[in-house]
Parts: sequence; C-alpha cells; structure tokens
Amino acid sequence: MTALSGAHTIGQAGCDNFRNRIYNQTNIDPAFATTRRANCPSTSGSGDRNLAPLDIQTPIQFENTYFQNLVAKRGLLNSDQVLFDNGSQDALVQTYSQNNAMFLADFAAAMVKMGNLGPAPGTVKEIRRNCRKTNLFH
Repeated sequence: MTALSGAHTIGQAGCDNFRNRIYNQTNIDPAFATTRRANCPSTSGSGDRNLAPLDIQTPIQFENTYFQNLVAKRGLLNSDQVLFDNGSQDALVQTYSQNNAMFLADFAAAMVKMGNLGPAPGTVKEIRRNCRKTNLFH
C-alpha cells in the first residue's frame, strides 16, 4: 500500500480534505502549513472546494518527490503523512524518498498485482461512481 500511495505524487485535494491537517496537527512543517493556509480558510464551508496539489514541488511529474515531502512533514493529507510518523512504514518511505527507481518498480508491481485481483466474492457487486460512498439504487 505504501508504494501505491505514491500515486499521490500527482493530483489535487480540496481544502475540506486537508483543513484539519494544516490548522490542527503538529506533525507538519510550519512553513508548508502557512503556504497551504493561504488558499484554505480555517472556517468549514468557506473555500471547501479550493484545490491544492498533493505534491507541491512537482505536481505533474510521477516520481518520488511525494515521499521526500513526507519525510519533510509536507504531506498534504493526514492519510499520507501517517506513512511517515514514527510507524512501521517509516523505513520504506525513507527508502523511496532516496531511490526513485525502487519506488517506480514497486509501484508498477503493486499495480499489476492489484489489477490481477479477482472480483469480490458473492453475488452483489458495485462499481462506485464516487469512491467515498456506495451508489444509491432505487
């Protein structure tokens, strides 16, 4: 999963998804938090749809800068930063931050493995229109 999380080297997140991190968490680079606050007001509902790149340095390049950002406590989403927060994945994040070739190889292998997964067991299956919630069938 750590390698797959590296997909966050590309993309953006809405303010409502990272507001708590930039205003209330301590495992964040203060300068990074200040930069992100410029586009994300502290009040919920205000600027919720304002976007910020998941990788502030190279937002349209697929490489290991995402992991370098985590080591520097510049993960935009809490779900990203927990990968490097004195836990079991710290060593791997550190390795990926220093070895782009290894990250790319592991990411490719993980994508192939995920692509080879069969469908979930049972008869009721669903391809979600929005990954955050189940589809509403009437």
